[in-house]
Amino acid sequence: MADHVADTVLYEVTDGLATITINRPDAMNAMNTAAKAALRDALQSAAADTAVRAVLLTAAGSRAFCVGQDLKEHVATLTATRESGSGNALSTVQEHYNPVVRAITEMEKPVVAGVNGVAAGAGFGFALACDYRVVADSASFNTSFAGVALTADSGVSWTLPRLIGQSRAADLLLFPRSISAQDAYELGIVNKLVPAADLAAEALAVARKLADGPTVAYAALKASLAYGAGHTLSETLEKEDELQTKAGASEDHTIAVQAFLDKAKPKYLGR
Repeated sequence: MADHVADTVLYEVTDGLATITINRPDAMNAMNTAAKAALRDALQSAAADTAVRAVLLTAAGSRAFCVGQDLKEHVATLTATRESGSGNALSTVQEHYNPVVRAITEMEKPVVAGVNGVAAGAGFGFALACDYRVVADSASFNTSFAGVALTADSGVSWTLPRLIGQSRAADLLLFPRSISAQDAYELGIVNKLVPAADLAAEALAVARKLADGPTVAYAALKASLAYGAGHTLSETLEKEDELQTKAGASEDHTIAVQAFLDKAKPKYLGR
C-alpha cells in the first residue's frame, strides 16, 4: 500500500514497514512549512497504524538527509513577524519539530534513520531521535544552531549528550562544524556505517528485519531505554519488571519459545 502524504514527504507501507522519505532533494531536503507538516503527519500516521511494525525514515537524493530549517522561508517569516509586530517566527518548534521528535521517540515501534547525506540542525535532531542510524560513508553531521545564532531544538540537547557525553555534545553545539560519517561512527552517533552506494539497501534490510521482529518486545526495549535515561537504577528495575510482564504476555513470546524448542526460526506476528 502506498500513500503520498504530500509532494514534500512520501509515505509508503509495505508488509508492516512504513517508509517515510523527505522529498526536497533540490533544496537539500530543507524543511519548509509544507514539509514539516507532512513529516509530522506521516510519522503520526505510522505511530497510530497498528499494521505498521517499524519505520524507515530517509530522504531523496544523495546530497542531504535533511539540512534542517529552510532558511529562505525562515527569513521571510522573520521579516513578516517584525513588520507586523506580532507572532512568533520560531513557533514552528512547537508546531512541527517537537511533534516530529515525539512521534519518533514515543511510537511503540522501532524507527530506523537511513542517512544518505548531510544531516544538520533539525535534520540532525531527527536522525538522533531514531532508534537506529544506518549512515552512508559520504554523509556528515552538523549541529548548525549556534551558526545562525539559535539554540538547539528537535531534542538535540537531550539526545546528543546521551550518545556522546556532555562535554563532546557541548563542543559540537558551541562550535558547529561538519563531522564526517567516520568521525560520527567513532563518537557513537552512527550505528552502522556503509558505502554510499549500499545505503538504501542496507537501511531497508535493517528496517525490514525490525518490521518482521517481535514488535511488543521492541516497544518495551525502547521504553526501557528512554525511562532508564532519566531514572534511578531502583526505579528502572521496577519499570523493567512492568515491561517484561507485558512482553512475556505477548503472542510473539510464546512463538519465540516454541520456535526455540522446535529448533525453528520464529515467525512473529507483531503482537
